[in-house]
Amino acid sequence: MNITRRLITVGFAAVLAAGVAMPAFAADLIAIITPSHDNPFFKAEAVGAEAKAKELGYETLVLVHDDDANKQSQLIDTAIGRGAKAIILDNAGADASVAAVQKAKDAGIPSFLIDREINASGVAVSQIVSNNYQGAQLGAEEFVRLMGEKGNYVELVGKESDTNAGIRSKGYHDVIDEYPDLKMVAQQSANWSQTEAYSKMETILQANPDIQGVIAGNDTMAMGAIAALQAAGKNDVIVVGFDGSNDVRDSIKAGGIKATVLQPAYAQAQMAVQQAHDYITTGKTPAEEKQLMDCVLINADNADKLETFALAD
Repeated sequence: MNITRRLITVGFAAVLAAGVAMPAFAADLIAIITPSHDNPFFKAEAVGAEAKAKELGYETLVLVHDDDANKQSQLIDTAIGRGAKAIILDNAGADASVAAVQKAKDAGIPSFLIDREINASGVAVSQIVSNNYQGAQLGAEEFVRLMGEKGNYVELVGKESDTNAGIRSKGYHDVIDEYPDLKMVAQQSANWSQTEAYSKMETILQANPDIQGVIAGNDTMAMGAIAALQAAGKNDVIVVGFDGSNDVRDSIKAGGIKATVLQPAYAQAQMAVQQAHDYITTGKTPAEEKQLMDCVLINADNADKLETFALAD
């Protein structure tokens, strides 16, 4: 052992013996922060981002904010404290997240947003989101076709603080409302939750036992709705979701849910990491901060090609 190496080793030993915590060095760390991985969509984002980051030679810090803006702020503090080179973020609210993303920027850490926008420009380096309006129109057109352009239906809406919930609902109604024989008898938020969608659907059925269709703002709520309908013996009700999850793919193949709309979570997350890498290594920023990725209708015709929020060629 040479003298320099011996001195370093002795120095580290002395620090450890004194009970002083060593700092966590993270020269090449990317933080990946999403909502709960209980939802397969958010898990796919985290898996896709982590895989791409490791492929590019980065360490990763994968964190979950549970749609809690305060927790998200604390996690961004953690990323700042760890010296992250970039943050990949599916945020906890369009308004509530602006300050946290700004805090990261002020600390010299760029943020690359996926799935959900924030209500501010110039704070994040990029915001890569699915074209939720285009996707919702695809889903609504298929819903109208499956319903035969008539009947009573229910809409389950996502979390009200999430911009995507409103955009999808508007996309649905800009299509469905053109058909006067389609009547919405109930519209309730189930907060993107399968268990909440199940209980809301049970209550709705008590007041509206004759519904013919349910259109949901995401696949998780669609899964809750179909479970409640099947428990009530209503197996002929048309259910359409949004996301493109494997669970809904399997339900479509089994004749349960009839359709969903694929938003490319995995590819979106990987694109964000690539943009982060380009920014870190060259300072290059995308031509546009806000970038839209088109969605794809999934039904019985192409469900076999769907795997983990990606469609095989």
